Amino acid sequence: MNYVDGFVVAVPAANKDAYKQMAAKAAPLFKEFGALRIVECWADDVPDGKLTDFRMAVKAEENEEVVFSWIEYPSKEARDEANAKMMSDPRMKEFGESMPFDGKRMIYGGFSPILDQ
Repeated sequence: MNYVDGFVVAVPAANKDAYKQMAAKAAPLFKEFGALRIVECWADDVPDGKLTDFRMAVKAEENEEVVFSWIEYPSKEARDEANAKMMSDPRMKEFGESMPFDGKRMIYGGFSPILDQ
């Protein structure tokens, strides 16, 4: 099974188009670095929870929507190599300087699939 990096971020609703443009520009780079698949999902049905929920996880404000995304790699090693390439690639610096969301509230992590049907 592949290895997955998962991300959740709050994006101002007014920045939806800017986010989509950023994601479309970044996807080919991720693939160049070794990603097999990149999926970006804009919140459509995200209920408020009593103890926790997606919005609380990223401290989404009233004017923000949640984006849930993931990147698939052939293995954790391939993901680690891709991350090293990203950190040293000047094209990635541009994304860090013009993100249409507050990157400090992004949550992310690497995951080993335990079921894939």
